[in-house]
Amino acid sequence: MLSYQHIYHAGNPADVHKHASLCVVLQHLTQKDKPLTYLETHAGRGVYDLSCAEALKTREAEKGFLKLKKQKELKDHIYFALQDRIEKEIGANIYAGSAFIAEALLRASDTLHLMELHPQEYQALYRLMRYPNTHLHHRDGYEGGLALCPPQPRRGILVIDPSYEVKTEYDKVANFLLKLHKKWAEGVLFLWYPVLNEALHRPMVEKLLTAGFPKLYQSEIRFPDVKEGMIGSGVIVINTPYQSEKELNEIKKWF
Repeated sequence: MLSYQHIYHAGNPADVHKHASLCVVLQHLTQKDKPLTYLETHAGRGVYDLSCAEALKTREAEKGFLKLKKQKELKDHIYFALQDRIEKEIGANIYAGSAFIAEALLRASDTLHLMELHPQEYQALYRLMRYPNTHLHHRDGYEGGLALCPPQPRRGILVIDPSYEVKTEYDKVANFLLKLHKKWAEGVLFLWYPVLNEALHRPMVEKLLTAGFPKLYQSEIRFPDVKEGMIGSGVIVINTPYQSEKELNEIKKWF
């Protein structure tokens, strides 16, 4: 499906959960000097202007990032510190998505492969992220992820957070991760998924939790006072970096 554009939802509570968790995982992965590969199946446009008409139409960031960034006790967390630095460098009201977070936290020795199929999102990504260590792919992320793995350097992480516009996406994600892990057993696989009243995520989660993946971590939160639409957010990490679980669990307390 190519109708989804994340600008309408950038910075919402699910984004905070997803991106703060990703920051923690990347911080732990970069503690070693060894280079790594970052892959993303649905990269989006990289950064989002929270003052644009699309973002102001939904105002979802006001209940997520814009609300939480005011809490003084959170300002030194890697996620908020990074977003603050990006705002100062690029401009006010700029919110970094996962692709730009990865570019900011990774090193010159690391390699990025960013996949995006939506033509408008890809063009925006192309204008923004033409860095020497970054490879942009206008292709289906599922096909591209399997084709590029195992990557070089072999040590690395793949991030997957599709729009879940159609119900079959959940099963597609589970099957993709099962296939990918067989090809790249040591890879860190980072999955985000929405929690809806219909509980469409449950069969996917059950399939992943019972698949025997190593060092599997799951975090699922519910948003206070949200009764309709997306009522929560979930993250699953396979091959979770050593000693990162405590920090990942701390993020759940923000909500």
